[in-house]
Amino acid sequence: MFFRQLFDRQTCTYTYLLADAEAGEAVLIDPVLELVDRDLQLLRELGFQLVASIETHVHADHVTGAWTLKQATGCDIVYPRRGGVPADRLVDAGDTIAFGRFALEVRPTPGHTDGCTTYVIDGMAFTGDTLMVRGCGRTDFQQGSPEALFASAWEHILSLPDETLLYPGHDYKGRTVTTVAEEKLHNPRLGGGRSVQEFKAIMDGLGLAQPARIHVALPGNRRLGKPVEWTLPARNDRGAPQRSTGWVRDNLDGVRVVDVRQPEEFDGPLGHIRGASLVPLATLHQVASEWSRGDRIVTVCRRGGRSDQAALGLESMGFTHVASMTGGMESWSS
Repeated sequence: MFFRQLFDRQTCTYTYLLADAEAGEAVLIDPVLELVDRDLQLLRELGFQLVASIETHVHADHVTGAWTLKQATGCDIVYPRRGGVPADRLVDAGDTIAFGRFALEVRPTPGHTDGCTTYVIDGMAFTGDTLMVRGCGRTDFQQGSPEALFASAWEHILSLPDETLLYPGHDYKGRTVTTVAEEKLHNPRLGGGRSVQEFKAIMDGLGLAQPARIHVALPGNRRLGKPVEWTLPARNDRGAPQRSTGWVRDNLDGVRVVDVRQPEEFDGPLGHIRGASLVPLATLHQVASEWSRGDRIVTVCRRGGRSDQAALGLESMGFTHVASMTGGMESWSS
């Protein structure tokens, strides 16, 4: 079996290419939207036909490349059934995903999210965010549960033979692989004989900030990575690109809404748009430097003046899909 581990520097995400070289059929696990061109080039160079784009769960830190891969190759998009995403194929316990002479075994491993799934084949397991090298996924959103993750890890991953190679969904320290034996001994959260009560206390005490791209990633992944159609917006007399409040309402789950007012305004009488990120105008340049330049962004303020400045500023930074919401929150709330 052909195997290749690929990496996204931006989100520290691993994508895995597996193939039957003789049959020429391949699958990709957890592809990243911004790196689809890399993956397609590798498939072409190696002469593989992609038959499935597979997700371990609904990601909160990056948008999947599944839809774009399907447009380019005709592959099936495969998601865990419990993920609640309308993919081509929904898989559950006992299912297999075939490519040539090989097949991945599907093992639901909820806990990080309700839909998390591990895929097992020939002494290898692709654990997504359920189990990482000396760590595990957080359990504080998307129906996460410390008790469920503890059970998943021990019943469906750490119960595999000790020599089984475990390939995580992410690693932030440059580690690429671990084994069942290593994690049973050395995982500081799950290993060393810890009880479920001890594990729950660790997870409940993490106090982690939300992933930076969660408001873009979750809706994007629920659309299988299909982008919101972004036609060229009109511009006002200040030259700022514009979107109406109606357009924003209709496309809310497909854009990053950035509210550039002050905190007291964000929580004040006009309220704020569901899922909006508060980034006061004075801090926007610094905060936005960490964002993907391809994100679809709508800026918002009270009436539109500051959001126009914000949209133009983001364009000057190289953002290509930006608009200011006309009329601001006064129009949204009226």
